[in-house]
Amino acid sequence: MASAITYSSLGGPEVLTLTEVDVLPPGPGEVAVRIEAAGVNPLDAKLRSGIRPSPPITSPRRIGADGAGVVTALGADVEGLRVGDAVVIAGASGLYATDVVVPAETVTPRPPQVSAAEAAALGVPAGTAYQVLRSLGAGAADTVLVHAGSGAVGQLVVQFAVLWGATVVATTSERRAGRVVALGAIPVRYGAGLADRVREAAPQGVTVAIDAAGTDEAIAASLELVADRGRIATLVRGADAGALGIRSYLGGSPHPLTPAQRALRAEAVPISLHLLAAGALDIELGPSFPLADAAAAHRAIEAGADGKIVLVAGEPAGA
Repeated sequence: MASAITYSSLGGPEVLTLTEVDVLPPGPGEVAVRIEAAGVNPLDAKLRSGIRPSPPITSPRRIGADGAGVVTALGADVEGLRVGDAVVIAGASGLYATDVVVPAETVTPRPPQVSAAEAAALGVPAGTAYQVLRSLGAGAADTVLVHAGSGAVGQLVVQFAVLWGATVVATTSERRAGRVVALGAIPVRYGAGLADRVREAAPQGVTVAIDAAGTDEAIAASLELVADRGRIATLVRGADAGALGIRSYLGGSPHPLTPAQRALRAEAVPISLHLLAAGALDIELGPSFPLADAAAAHRAIEAGADGKIVLVAGEPAGA
């Protein structure tokens, strides 16, 4: 038996319950992993609350797409992994748990320089950031405007874009401006007059805009500043993208990711791990919570806690 967080109805964080669940041996192409840390993403809270549509709940639903742990068993036809290997899991499901069985293609070896907490923080933010920049063709010739630059996804958009030689302007609060400066971006505060402040920060003009904030202000400034709407993307306002003539990389209805976009998100994981191990990428860790306190973790993410929130199962996530 293992412990896992489940919910049987949509609602507030209080619907999250620690439940005993069966763990079957891994089948062909599957890997059993003992979870050390699970990443908590805003999407998790949106699915739990019903803000993000999902199929009707007919049985207790598991939660969590990102995690890190140690391989405990291998199914047939799994190559490149051994029992005892430290690994990262990205793009799976049900990872708010002590033990899981997942498809081998969602598992990547974890370098010893990368902690379990850092690895669990990667999947959704790194995959999203890497994919949107690649899909928009961002590079050294571009000035990239990132809305919500101090958030988990925004920080990785900033870092990838800077690594690829782009000039980056990031919107942020005054309190969090130092964080985006440390990552190599020019900070611009939110609020009335945003587009004018961006022009002052980047008089050469903005060629790419990425909305990770979802505000009317972010959308309006992007449309005003970027001439080519095909190089504006939202990661939040998917329902509005078509009418605005911009791209949506939210995933799911009405704009599901293409196979090529999903491949880019998977590609981001080993690349991010390599950069983390080399000290070329930085993950800002926020509060960590025991697995049983998943409801508290969701309250923290909905309250806008700084840094990436993780759930810890077993040994401390930084071990």
